[in-house]
Amino acid sequence: MEFKSMNLKDTNPSTPEGDMENVKCLIVGSGPAGYTAAIYAARANLNPVLIEGLQPGGQLTTTTEVDNFPGYADGVTGPVMMADLKKQAERFGTDCRWGLVTEVDFSTYPHKVIVDGKKIIMAETVILATGATAKYLGFPTEEKYMGSGVSACATCDGFFYRGLDVAVVGGGDTAAEEATYLAGLCKKVYLIVRKDYLRASKAMQDRVARTENIEVLYEHNTKELYGDGVVQGAKLIKRMGEADETEVDIKIDGYFVAIGHTPNSKIFSKYLKTDEQGYVLTEPDSTKTNVPGVFAAGDLKDPHYRQAITSAGSGCMAAMDAERFLSERE
Repeated sequence: MEFKSMNLKDTNPSTPEGDMENVKCLIVGSGPAGYTAAIYAARANLNPVLIEGLQPGGQLTTTTEVDNFPGYADGVTGPVMMADLKKQAERFGTDCRWGLVTEVDFSTYPHKVIVDGKKIIMAETVILATGATAKYLGFPTEEKYMGSGVSACATCDGFFYRGLDVAVVGGGDTAAEEATYLAGLCKKVYLIVRKDYLRASKAMQDRVARTENIEVLYEHNTKELYGDGVVQGAKLIKRMGEADETEVDIKIDGYFVAIGHTPNSKIFSKYLKTDEQGYVLTEPDSTKTNVPGVFAAGDLKDPHYRQAITSAGSGCMAAMDAERFLSERE
């Protein structure tokens, strides 16, 4: 990709002329990927600046217990874990700032990033770690029980429901995979499907059908969840809008939403190659995007694993890739 030269005067007219900064390494987004990238970049003397975004710490700040991240033998809450990672990044000199990236220009070099609509940062390398946002159905009690029985990650939270009854919402491959995973831990798994068929692949449908403790509830929609502080059941509507519409009550301890994720890539999509879902594409075994000097890490590029540990690993890779990129330009 060829870059046009950057005219530093070619900026947002409303931006004060002096409100501009040059950095070696800019990290956009916090969470395991962003903070790990910061740790490695800081230790490589790249003097990273990290823009935390609207939700400092990312999705894990909405998770009550994290039991599967190495190093926390007794488990840890998501917010505490993110605070630990941020503290470690700052110990090595990372400049962590609250802010929101509102515009980028990756056609120039150094790359131009605008924060909060006014602050211009010219970055020699940019590491994107903006993550992906889980999709939810959006009814009030779903939000009410978030972290108290409602989850969007069976791999993350399934352990807490061992021997209990749970429900998974969705009809695609993700929902079928989450249901079969939970079936190995839980007593019973309800798979709540809005349509009268599964959209999942034939192989995944066969896995569901062969799993005895999964019950598929076709043509069911969730009306509400209920419970005393935590989820204890769900009220469903069977054949909503039809003449034989009925209300169904199921007793459950966990409610897993598996209707997909939205990668937070829209602001970069003008310059970066993405797949059909919006996940940023990188070179094999690398975090390099199609734009030299721009790297992607964490859930922003990962539609498969979406775990804190894999995000942290790719954050490490991104910082090392950025350091090598800069070394090769010297």
